[in-house]
Amino acid sequence: MAYWRRTPRQMQAATESVAVAPASPVGEKAAKPPRSRMMRQYDLVERVRSYNPDTNEDLLNRAYVYAMKAHGTQTRASGDPYFSHPLEVAAILTNLKLDDATIVAALLHDTIEDTEATRAEIDTIFGHEIGALVEGLTKLKRLELVSREAKQAENLRKLLLAIAQDVRVLLIKLADRLHNMRTLEFVPHASRRRIAEETLDIYAPLAGRMGMQEMREELEDLSFHTLDPEAYAVVMQRLDSLAERNRNLIGEIESQLSKNLQKNGITARVYGRRKQPFSIWTKMERKSVGFEQLSDIYGFRVVIPDVEACYRALGVVHTTWPVVPGRFKDYISTPKQNDYRSLHTTVIGPGKQRVELQIRTEEMNQIAEFGIAAHAFYKDGVGSPTELLNRESNAFAWLRHTVGILSESANPEEFLEHTKLELFHDQVFCFTPKGKLIALPRQANVIDFAYAVHTDVGNSAVGCKINGKFAPLSSELQNGDEVEVLTSQAQSAPPSAWESLAVTGKARAAIRRATRTAVRDQYAGLGRRIVDRLFARAKIEYADDKLKGALPRLARASIEDVMASVGRGELKASDVARAMYPDYKEERLVRYGAKKSLAVKLKLKADPHHPARAASVIPVRGINSDLPVKFAPNGGAVPGDRIVGIVTPGEGITIYPIQAPALRDFEEEPERWLDVRWDIDETMPQRFPARIKVDNVNEPGSLAQVATVIAEHDGNIDNISMSRRSPDFTELTIDLEVYDLKHLSAIIAQLRAKAVVARVERVNG
Repeated sequence: MAYWRRTPRQMQAATESVAVAPASPVGEKAAKPPRSRMMRQYDLVERVRSYNPDTNEDLLNRAYVYAMKAHGTQTRASGDPYFSHPLEVAAILTNLKLDDATIVAALLHDTIEDTEATRAEIDTIFGHEIGALVEGLTKLKRLELVSREAKQAENLRKLLLAIAQDVRVLLIKLADRLHNMRTLEFVPHASRRRIAEETLDIYAPLAGRMGMQEMREELEDLSFHTLDPEAYAVVMQRLDSLAERNRNLIGEIESQLSKNLQKNGITARVYGRRKQPFSIWTKMERKSVGFEQLSDIYGFRVVIPDVEACYRALGVVHTTWPVVPGRFKDYISTPKQNDYRSLHTTVIGPGKQRVELQIRTEEMNQIAEFGIAAHAFYKDGVGSPTELLNRESNAFAWLRHTVGILSESANPEEFLEHTKLELFHDQVFCFTPKGKLIALPRQANVIDFAYAVHTDVGNSAVGCKINGKFAPLSSELQNGDEVEVLTSQAQSAPPSAWESLAVTGKARAAIRRATRTAVRDQYAGLGRRIVDRLFARAKIEYADDKLKGALPRLARASIEDVMASVGRGELKASDVARAMYPDYKEERLVRYGAKKSLAVKLKLKADPHHPARAASVIPVRGINSDLPVKFAPNGGAVPGDRIVGIVTPGEGITIYPIQAPALRDFEEEPERWLDVRWDIDETMPQRFPARIKVDNVNEPGSLAQVATVIAEHDGNIDNISMSRRSPDFTELTIDLEVYDLKHLSAIIAQLRAKAVVARVERVNG
């Protein structure tokens, strides 16, 4: 393909047949685009040259022509040539004064996805750097995913990982979304709401997190207009009416502020700014107030040459007008995570009006409006844009850290959920006892704080002090709180219930990961005991080194994977033995009929002097054991019962009393039988499940008498079901919790002594 350098006549001829409106700057609402003229090739070059005199014109020209030819006769839903879209995206980025590679990638960003162009071809013509940017913006294709949410999450994961490699991917993607939102009216009605919701959920907050406030506000307002047009119209009507009433007040406040500052030797640029409709609407909803009750619809920015002058200006303002208590915030000494820096205060200004002020330097103002795009990417000698941001931008550091955490999420929907959690919310600032600042979203609690300090601190947290006072770990944190997290080495993994308490994506991801690891470790521990038991019974040697050599035959990557698979019942211990010793033959009990076989097995399990019992016997410590243990569903087992363990694939060990009829179901699966014993700590008594059936006389108060007996003897009723057996009797099935067999027997004896009880018996599963 031949390319040419810029000559106006040639460029006009190349683009004569294509037409669309010039781009609107970021932050300005775009009117419906007149379909009459598209930005010419030389227009784009001049826009870049205006802020970067050393721009590579040849590169821009080649990209313009390549993208135009690649998209050919494709059109958008509006009927405009498709090439108008990447050109508008590039124009938006020129308003942000971005480098040549970013502008070129914007022109090419849909070529791989929507044309015959390939990554290899783009690398060859434009270089690897631009090819990588375009590849990062290309959606996943032909994904076999079960839901739209899963597809959305996978595309977002790919985008965030690409952003972590090169931040310019994010800037192009946000400009792409902004132009799509500006032309959303041409999209089929069925798709508009989905696109607007996605923008409001992900892209607007992402722009905010990157400090690009103007782009965030426009994305929010365009989404708001689509999702709730009636509310949008009401807010706009109120704003227009307020503007008409306060036409002179804005100028008066600007004038008085400027004069007072100048009188004190401070040169400042003061201008008023109205809040955006979406921001006003969300505040009305969040605080449940009406439009008339809002006092900060208008804010004033005071832009000053240096930081020292900012604080002097604050002193002038506070000594001139009364301050509204609790409305001062210093984001200069404590910047937000998106690099935002400014002094915020509210005073009672002229006309007794509340006036919200933001005092900042010119540099701070640029970062407040354009965020990470405010960095001069095209400067020589600063390295790549991503390297520059790694050094200078807290916002980008936050993004890389977040991507590192979220990329470990177990499934697409979990990733999407955690990403949204990370993107939303204003911040609250707290401190460690050593004075380290921790920024968290509002409504975050001590669990979130602990994981923000370090994952190990979160996993081992057992208590906390807030401002020197003991408090629950679920306590919501406030600005300025000093938080001390108390940890214990005895707690290696957090309770899984913490996941529902945590607010931040980092904490939730870490808790879920620790829970999965703990469960896996439990199964691995169980599997190792099962394997040890089989090897001891078979009198063959077990060694990790020997098992390591047999891993390929078991299709497992590590010894821990093998043991966890055995614990979950996915592998048999005999499979492990055969992988290590190919000539191993499993010994099975001789069966002389079902009843005889069962009796032999039960005797083997019960007899403490039987040789098999000398092997590894698994202790049972109750439901809170360090093993995945549960009790038989119909009757359970209590200390004092002779017990048997049955391995259930994917569930762990189920404990049955030796007399349970349900054990007959496992006669032909001897490999699932385990030697188990009670291991009870008498200093820490635990309750265990049991079930009884009571035939109760039908008379008033009889059920109350049964419940009273159980309560008086320190039993705990978990569930009761009733069945009318005859006009005179009701059968009660009672699930209760007791300490041991002696405790259960005492309750049964006391029930039998009651006149309203005809019969009591224990139920065994």
